[in-house]
Amino acid sequence: MRVVIVTESFPPDVNGVAHCTLQTARHLAARGHQPLVIAPAGATATAHSAPSGDPCPVVRVPSLPLPGYPQVRVALPGRRLAAALTGHRAELVHLAGPFVLGVRGMAVAARLGLPAVAVYQTDLAGYARTYLGTGESTAWRRMRAVHSAADLTLAPSSAALRDLTDHGVPRVKLWPRGVDTVRFRPGLRDEALRRALAPAGEKLIGYAGRLAPEKHVEPLAGACSLPGVRVVVVGDGPSEASLRSALPGALFLGRRTGKELARFFASLDVFVHTGPYETFCQTVQEAMASGVPVVAPAAGGPLDLVAHGSTGLLVPPHEAGAVREAVAALVADPARADAFGRTARAAVEGRTWEAVGDQLLGHYDEVLRGRTAVAA
Repeated sequence: MRVVIVTESFPPDVNGVAHCTLQTARHLAARGHQPLVIAPAGATATAHSAPSGDPCPVVRVPSLPLPGYPQVRVALPGRRLAAALTGHRAELVHLAGPFVLGVRGMAVAARLGLPAVAVYQTDLAGYARTYLGTGESTAWRRMRAVHSAADLTLAPSSAALRDLTDHGVPRVKLWPRGVDTVRFRPGLRDEALRRALAPAGEKLIGYAGRLAPEKHVEPLAGACSLPGVRVVVVGDGPSEASLRSALPGALFLGRRTGKELARFFASLDVFVHTGPYETFCQTVQEAMASGVPVVAPAAGGPLDLVAHGSTGLLVPPHEAGAVREAVAALVADPARADAFGRTARAAVEGRTWEAVGDQLLGHYDEVLRGRTAVAA
């Protein structure tokens, strides 16, 4: 099958859309299909690139950094997308988190009569609420328009699926995310790293992710004042300076990827994610694969991932006090925390990228069969 993946982000970007798109392309190639990725160009990327780490050709379209958030690139209008799509002789178009480039990809697919699968990954309404304080209804109108034009929309979690259907998006099905259970595993726990981060033997409480307003990291401050605890933050973004003030005593390590990130996860005693607007929350799943108990808000994607009282603790969103209490409870009961971590690892062992990649191929087949039936 010849598939064109139109994505708003792709490595070297570090975010959920980029990572999921990379894993999707890898799986398609591994199963003998022929994917092509179309993505915004970075500051130094060439128009046609295929770095050694890419599983397939990547066409980069011109882009500009988002004002105030240069890590995010916004694609510019042009003919390169349509030319790449037709040149690849696509049989299906996969739209990863359609926002700007994906909207144009949907329009080209419709013009060419190609089936399209749209993957919902970013809560644009939440971004509007966070950055503008308004515009949620406008964001939903835009999302509803592009997703309604697709043959199928795939939601990463039950909460995301409900949001989409409640806002009038038709033909929505669940497609979760995979996790690399070989890279992220308990055996990578590193006592030397733990001593370096917590020389007084403190318990390590960690967060990993973008440091941006939409992530609402501030409630992590609830854990910073606990005795015998060291809060460690991995990630970067526009909120880093303000979070250094908001999280007194926390250690900021900057961005970590690959083996370094996996070692960090496995070396934690508790992982905390505080963002209430996550459509999935991949870092929670990576912590669970690392055998670490999780504290997360009882909202969005974590509701599907964290079994309260079994693999971690769910807390009310936005409440630093609730985060503090949950972390304190796990720190005070290491046996319970260890049991949560073991159960968390067992819960995700079957959620490999290979398994969810095959689910995606099943969705593709369903869409193509539907098109064939209509044509007949």
